Formats: sequence, C-alpha cells, structure tokens
Amino acid sequence: MTEPTSVDWNVSSNRQAHHTDRFYSPELILRRGQHFRISLGFDRNVDSEQNLTFTVSTGPYPSESARTKAVFTISNRTSNGWSAELQASQGNTLTILISSPSNAPIGQYTLSLQNSSSSSVKLGTFILLFNPWLQADAVFMSNAAEREEYVQQDAGIIYVGSANRIGMVGWNFGQFEQDILSICLSVLDKSLNFRRDPATDVARRNDPKYVGRVLSAMINSNDDSGVLAGNWSGSYPGGLDPRNWNGSVEILKEWKRSNFKPVKYGQCWVFAGTLNTVLRSLGIPSRVITNFNSAHDTDRNLSVDVYYDPMGNPLDKGSDSVWNFHVWNEAWFTRTDLGPSYSGWQVLDATPQERSQGVFQCGPASVIGVREGDVDQDFDMTFVFAEVNADRITWIYDSKTNVQKKNFSDMHSVGKYISTKAVGSNSRIDVTEKYKYPEGSAQERQVLEKALGKLKPNRLFNPTSAEDLEIGEREPSIFGKFRVTGVLAVGQEVNLALTLKNLTSDMKTVTVNMTAWTIVYNGTLVHEVWKDSATISLDPEEEIQYPVKISYAQYEKYLKADNMIRTTAVCKVPNEGEVVVERDVILDNPTLTLEVLDQAQVQKPVNVQMLFSNPLDEPVKNCVLMVEGSGLLRGNLKIDVPTLRPKERSRVRFEILPTRSGTKQLLADFSCNKFPAIKAMLSIDVAE
Repeated sequence: MTEPTSVDWNVSSNRQAHHTDRFYSPELILRRGQHFRISLGFDRNVDSEQNLTFTVSTGPYPSESARTKAVFTISNRTSNGWSAELQASQGNTLTILISSPSNAPIGQYTLSLQNSSSSSVKLGTFILLFNPWLQADAVFMSNAAEREEYVQQDAGIIYVGSANRIGMVGWNFGQFEQDILSICLSVLDKSLNFRRDPATDVARRNDPKYVGRVLSAMINSNDDSGVLAGNWSGSYPGGLDPRNWNGSVEILKEWKRSNFKPVKYGQCWVFAGTLNTVLRSLGIPSRVITNFNSAHDTDRNLSVDVYYDPMGNPLDKGSDSVWNFHVWNEAWFTRTDLGPSYSGWQVLDATPQERSQGVFQCGPASVIGVREGDVDQDFDMTFVFAEVNADRITWIYDSKTNVQKKNFSDMHSVGKYISTKAVGSNSRIDVTEKYKYPEGSAQERQVLEKALGKLKPNRLFNPTSAEDLEIGEREPSIFGKFRVTGVLAVGQEVNLALTLKNLTSDMKTVTVNMTAWTIVYNGTLVHEVWKDSATISLDPEEEIQYPVKISYAQYEKYLKADNMIRTTAVCKVPNEGEVVVERDVILDNPTLTLEVLDQAQVQKPVNVQMLFSNPLDEPVKNCVLMVEGSGLLRGNLKIDVPTLRPKERSRVRFEILPTRSGTKQLLADFSCNKFPAIKAMLSIDVAE
C-alpha cells in the first residue's frame, strides 16, 4: 500500500461537531466517544478494500493493556472501543470516520497509519477532551443551558465579603484563550503522580474523579511545582496581592513563562477561579462556590475553637479558624466508585488547607454525600462537612493565669449563604440546601449525629462532657450587639454602636473591653487599630448604645485589600460568664466606573473610558489600571495612571479590539498606594 500524500483533518467541521470551535488555538480538538472525519489523499487510485491499519496513542509509554494505545482497521472495532469506518472513496481520496470510546483517557494523541511494509507513518496529532454532550460519558450534562454555562462560559462571578455583606468580583476564566488548553494539559504532566509513574497516570486520565483530584493538588504549589503560591499574611513581596488578579489567563501564562515556578500569590478565590478554568478547558462541567462563615476544622471533631483574651483581643491560638468566606469548586460527574446516589456535583478545593493522603488536595467530595453526613466516603468528606456544619465554640483565654473558659457554643453560624452565579445571568443563587438540611430542623441534627457517630474513633473529646458545660451555658443576663451607624467607606471614620441590653429585672454593672483589628478575610490578624474600655450601669431591662469611632488615621496604614476590620467586645458582669460580641465590617472602596464609548463590533477597535475620583484629602500615587476580558482583548492591558490630587477626578481612555460576538465581560483592577485593589466589571454586547 502506498503512503498517503495528504491528510485533511477537516478541523473546522470536526471542531464544530465536537463543540470545540471556541478554542483560539488552531489544532484539532475533539471530545471522546464521538466520531471525527479525516480525508487521506494518495498518489494513485486506492482500493478501499485495502486494509488500512491505524494506531492511536497517548502519553510517553502507550500500551494497549493500559488503554493508552489502540490498533484498529477499518470497520473492525477494537476491544477497547476505537474504530474506523470508510465514509467515502472518491478517486485518490478516502474519507474515514474514526471513533474513540466514551471512556478514553483525555490528552494529546498521535494517529499513525501502518502500511504493508509494516513501517508506520505519523499522520498527525489531536487533543481529546471529556464530552459533557454525550450520555455515555461520566461528565454528561443533559441540560443545554447548564452545559453552556458550566463548560462554555469563559467569564464569571465569584462571591466574596461576609455573611452580612455579600460582595462579588468578576473573573475571566478564559479557557479558550490561545495556549491555555496546552498549559492545562501540562498541569497534569507536572503532577507528582505523573512524575512517579507516567504510564499509570496517563491511563487514569480517563476518569474525571482522578483528574479532578490531581488538579486540586496541582493548582496550589505545596508539595509540587504547582501553579499558585498561597499567601494570607497581608504582605505580598515579589508578587501580586491576590486581590489584583482579574482572571486565570495571566496566572496560567505566567506559570508557563516562568518555566513552571509557582505564581505569587493566590488566596481561595484565585485558586478556585484558576481550577475552574482548567476543569472547563478539559471538558469537565464546573462552577465556583462561595461558603460564608466557612469552618476550617483541623482535628476532625466537627467543632472549631475560637479564642479571645479578657481585654477583647481575638487570639491566634489553636489551629482551627472560621473564614469570613471560602471559595471552592464543584465539578459535575458520576461517582462510579460510590454508586449513582452520590453522582452530580462534587466538591474540589485547590486552596491548601489540610493534607489529604499526604498531599494538599481536597475532593472530589459528593455534595449529596455532604448533605447526608456520609463522612466516611471518599474523598475528604469530613473536612468539607465541617466547613459547612461545624459548631463554633468561643473560649476566653487568660494568659496570666493560663486558664481557658468555654464561653459559648454556636451551632448555627457556620456555613451560610452558600452561593454561586446563576445559569445564564449575573444573579446569585443560594445552594445552601444542597449542602445541608435547614438549620435547626430535625434532619439537620440527625445528620450531624450520624456524622459524629461515624467519626467516633477520631473524636478527641465528647463535646457535652461536664467540664465543658460548667461555664457560660447559664443564660447570660445581658445581650450585646454591634450596629453600624454610619457609612462604611475607606478614608472615612468608622462609626458603630455597641448595643447592650439588660435582660433581667435587676440592676447590672458591665465591664466592657473592646478592640478593633484589621484582618485578612480568613481571620489572620494584621494590626490592632483601636481599643477602649468602659464600665456601664444598666437599669432593669435598660438598653444603651455605646459609640465606637475609629478614625481613618487609626486604620489607614494597616487596612489590607480585604478592607476588613474586626471589632470585639468582651462584656463581663460580676459572678457571671463573659458575653463576647463581635462584628466584622467591610469598608467600601470608591467607585471605579467603566463605560463603552461606541457600539462594539467584531474586529473593530472600541474606546472604553475609566472614571475614578480620589475621595481622600491627600494625593494617591503609584496608580495602575489592569484590564482584561476574553473575546475583547488579547492578553491584558496595563496602564499607568498619573498621581491624583486630593478629591481629583481621573479619566483614562483605552482601546479594545473585540474578537468574538456576544455578551463579553470586561474586568478592571485599579490599584494605588491608598487603595490596593478596586474592581469594576462591565458587560459589553459585541455585534458580528
């Protein structure tokens, strides 16, 4: 048989049929379990009955036993599901349909043709991805609108802030951008599993469970040369403040550019945004989830201990914590290992918090399994269950006497407003009921008991033992709460009031010790910025407001990009337990406005304007505007903005060049010496 003189991969029609036409890179990108068409030209008429033998292979050590290689002839399906069939034979050209199995490993493949002299000719390469359009694929998603959102949407929204003040940032996933798919495949090739045993690792890439778990380890740089270095210290030398990123594209490109050194720096939403890009890029439907008041339980007892000193200072004592918010991912696939009742959304978390099987990785944990308290199932169910269900126990620790007293056990504050972006719109949907039964319902307590029962061997203490209950469990005689009494804005005084109410018909004297600290969103204490003490007399049933005023001068040097201040009051009535009152406030940044100045059209430059007013009585300098948006501009724009005088208004114009029609998301981050990260996003409708 002669060798083919030409190979036509029919890239455009194949990619359209395989829903990969949005990728910017030119190569043939296919989805598994679906046939594709190639045309082979020969230098003379060929007899189509001639037995053409094809070989496909992936990975460095392809083998038929590992299903990373298949040899097949026309109309002769192999045992592992690859096949070819002749579609047409015209003169010198054969058109052949090649099909892959619906459980083939994903990755880059080589296709070769064996000829009669048994030497083989390499025809070329293609990339094979998961196929959410195909019912036989483990990642199949039947709802078209959901598939469009969770596989094809390249921009999104991530919720941040706190339970009493939910905010959002736009994020550019950009999974179709030039080079991103190949970087996503190299994330797999840099993993510990691949380095230890490449043949087995590549063979296991047929399974979304396996791929998801490897990615959850690889998006953080702990243990391996992963993508992002985490940093929650509030100081970010030699890298970007995590709040400055607008999306994953620049992070993944930077990782490749630096020869796969970890990119500095990430925090939870950066890890989740980046993992979401990689999952969607490889064809696993995925979304970004935010959990408010998220528990980080380090000792597997489903309770989180939080400490204060008698002066009202929060303490960095113990390794447990409650984050104002925590962001992870859900990926969609069947759980062949656990049975169909656990299929559907699975938690994957790339933020390095705890080791799992010796590595900083987390998931896939079935969301349905979390709701049912099945903490004994794979993977990391206990950790995820605690994030949304742990009890929060407050302790008062006196370092002078080295005595700690249990103050209060709160069963309802952890795991609030679990949120994700809605399908097809920018609104927020609450998915809390997917993770747990309603707070306080009979089922919710039953599930908690069930989970604790399964963990019994690991339980470090019985939470209802006598010594834990001796203090503070008597009903307190006073009630306290912080109320916001003024605007919360960077540059302005923070005005709160501590409301104290006497709940009894006796006179009460209360000693109050108050502090305010700037914090990072995960509770890392940055600096004390204010403190006050008072002794307050309360008549029977009386309620008073004690004013709290924190000036800009007090907090400006210590405020981080999170704009968070934690105020705490420890209120003591003689011969009773303390009442701890706390409130985290988030200060608003001044507004950054983006506006499009002309109708946006594909391949036509468009002017965009940014408006910003300096609200402060002092200049702001070192101002930089960073802009990105898939389909609107290639790469990102970095614009230096001149120093702004006090109260001065800045107007910056720049040009974008849309490359795709439809609604696209433009994202901007403005940073300067007084405002480390101000965000803006704008939806732009691009006409053909």
